[in-house]
Amino acid sequence: MRIYVTSVFVADQARALDFYTRVLGFRVKHDVPAGEYRWLTVVSPQDPDGTELLLEPGAHPAVGPYRAALAADGIPATSFMVDDLDAEYERLRALGVAFTLKPKGAGPVRMAVLDDTCGNLIQLVQMQAAPAPAAAG
Repeated sequence: MRIYVTSVFVADQARALDFYTRVLGFRVKHDVPAGEYRWLTVVSPQDPDGTELLLEPGAHPAVGPYRAALAADGIPATSFMVDDLDAEYERLRALGVAFTLKPKGAGPVRMAVLDDTCGNLIQLVQMQAAPAPAAAG
């Protein structure tokens, strides 16, 4: 079993498409009309056949309170892995992206949290190198 699609709820699919492609650098995988909305997925350019992120319309009445509660508690809606957190943080800040958490260590990872302008907090994660084993005495 593999994860095929995961999603984030967005208030405006066009705005989300702009942010997730132009700013974050994802590529459109599917953009199919689906009534009032679209089946709109993006993928990493490093893994174009990998897991798709659905920019899910947030029209359901439960979405607003759910997203507001996550944001109020500082909980990211999802997490993306990066190779160089500091470089990505600086690149995104230069593009005007707002961060709610600057890069910091957290056990085996370094992380930062950004506001996607579409109602979500998104966590960026860089795996830390495993510490070298302690020398035997």
